Amino acid sequence: MSYTAAGTKVGFIGLGIMGAPMVRNLVAAGYDVTAFDLDPSRVEVAVKDGGKGAASIAETVREADVVITMVPASPQVEAVVLHEGGVLESIRPGSLIIDMSSITPQTSVDVAKAAADKGVQVLDAPVSGGEAGAVEGVLSIMVGGEQETFKAAEPILEALGKTIVLCGPHGSGQTVKAANQLIVAVNIQAVAEAVVFLEKSGVDLEAALDVLNGGLAGSTVLTRKKDSILAGDFRPGFKIDLHHKDMGIVTDAARNVGAAVPAGALLAQLVAALRQQGDGGLDHSALVRGVKRLSGEKLED
Repeated sequence: MSYTAAGTKVGFIGLGIMGAPMVRNLVAAGYDVTAFDLDPSRVEVAVKDGGKGAASIAETVREADVVITMVPASPQVEAVVLHEGGVLESIRPGSLIIDMSSITPQTSVDVAKAAADKGVQVLDAPVSGGEAGAVEGVLSIMVGGEQETFKAAEPILEALGKTIVLCGPHGSGQTVKAANQLIVAVNIQAVAEAVVFLEKSGVDLEAALDVLNGGLAGSTVLTRKKDSILAGDFRPGFKIDLHHKDMGIVTDAARNVGAAVPAGALLAQLVAALRQQGDGGLDHSALVRGVKRLSGEKLED
């Protein structure tokens, strides 16, 4: 028995910065969504957005054809899916788990193996695009799993993202996401250093960033983060705490396969330092704060 998209009921676990708008988009696309989070207030928001609320994981998945998990890291995925009271205890054989969290590739492989023993299919499908991408339904989705399962799940993924690619077998989506986080961190750090350099040089910063973004130095990072950096607004679309976790994933995974990531190793240290300075709850564009501190500026908390 295998999952098909017809008459799909979705169970959604994890209603944070990314999960909440994803539920909203699934409801807007016509899916019957039952949502759960450890924070009941988040469940209430999902209900207001047109979903159904659940008080437990078991209640969320019992009638679901597809269960989507969107939680912070590998330990939470293991707890939600594999441990006592988790998804695999209550999900029906023939159903599908789509884990959209950003976790280690090995955890995705372990989840897929455990689910197969229960007759349940799995895709690892981490995303890129941040809160704005989740709200707009234009996320980039990197998928690991079997081709047949991917094709069946595409309609659901198309409600959440714009660029949706099967990258290989189980764990491949997470490997590509790790590479994504490496590129994003290096890009943000380059923007941060340029911003501080331009400011200290007395250049019109807004004008400078506009012209830079029109040339080879332009990037999605600069487009999405320019205005908030200029305003000093670091409310989280993606927290430094989470990017810290992701930089640990990419450096460990690279070491395991024998790939040198010297810029990644440096960025892992810079992100870790920013966390230790108390900025872990800020958006990852707050790397500019780290550069300002290194440049001798005194910042307000």
